[in-house]
Amino acid sequence: MDLRAYLAERAQLVDAELERWLPPAAAAPAKLHAAMRHLIFPGGKRLRPALAFAGAEAVGSTPERALPVAAAAELVHTYSLIHDDLPCMDDDVERRGRPTVHVLYGEAIAVLAGDALLAASFELLAEAAKQSEPARVLAALRDLAHAAGSRQLVGGQADDLSFPRDTADVALVESVHQRKTAALFEAAVVGGARLGGADGEALARLRGFARGVGIAFQIADDALDADSDEACSLVRVIGAAASRARADELLAGAIDALEPFGAPAEPLREIARFTVSRSQ
Repeated sequence: MDLRAYLAERAQLVDAELERWLPPAAAAPAKLHAAMRHLIFPGGKRLRPALAFAGAEAVGSTPERALPVAAAAELVHTYSLIHDDLPCMDDDVERRGRPTVHVLYGEAIAVLAGDALLAASFELLAEAAKQSEPARVLAALRDLAHAAGSRQLVGGQADDLSFPRDTADVALVESVHQRKTAALFEAAVVGGARLGGADGEALARLRGFARGVGIAFQIADDALDADSDEACSLVRVIGAAASRARADELLAGAIDALEPFGAPAEPLREIARFTVSRSQ
């Protein structure tokens, strides 16, 4: 398959939904709404929406069925980036080739923009219960909220901030990666499959796939940025070669989990290979 074309087509789907849902930049309070949209448009690779779409397709559904999960996951992801970039967190001044939200709009507005995007994600997904099976939407909403909370994304960020650089081991690094990155991958893939009609073993397999890919993705990302001062990095613990081998091991296990799905899961396989094997 042509992954580049696939990602571009799916990005158009989710971008249209995000544009439809978010207030215009000029709507009052204009500074807040402009800040909310700053990292959303133009977005990055839209990997989490693509995973949601591919999750639905893997179980024989259409990508459109997964649209609410795809858009909601991107809102959560963008909120997390805005907050991660804050001076009290990673203190980054550039994101996606542009000034970070707090640099452009001020720290207080950046905090509020992130808060608003997180709230919008749950509102958007809850609204889907009007068109989809409410029980499936509720389960997807619960998974997304769990992925964003103290036991997953936020908790992972808290542990990342206080990461013990000199005493860390592989298990601790991968625990942070699972919570900060893989949890949202899981919510996207499984949520897309849920709205596509999947249950039971199919969801369990897809959850295992997403977890493995999410951890491998972060390991690969750290390997690309090995010269940074990032404390929570497997490269620092076991070295670059062993880190790459671990990422490849996780990727292989994730791909194996998709075997029962056959050809419909090819987009998931290609996205997984791309995220872990990319060079930039």
